[in-house]
Amino acid sequence: MNKEQGFWIRLWKDEDGLGTLEVLMILAVLVIIAVAFRKWIMKWVGGLFNEADKQVDSQIKSNEDSISPPK
Repeated sequence: MNKEQGFWIRLWKDEDGLGTLEVLMILAVLVIIAVAFRKWIMKWVGGLFNEADKQVDSQIKSNEDSISPPK
């Protein structure tokens, strides 16, 4: 086996940086999914915030007498 073949075999078997590649591939897939479903995701997140806002408002209104200063 000559030097060039040995280099390519070592390069093929070398696993340094493999974890970085895996992380980058996962991030790329997540970005693609986020772009593909961005309208649905924004609608869902907006609904969550609106529901939370309604619940907070109802809690404030139901406890208004107990949190307001005495007159």
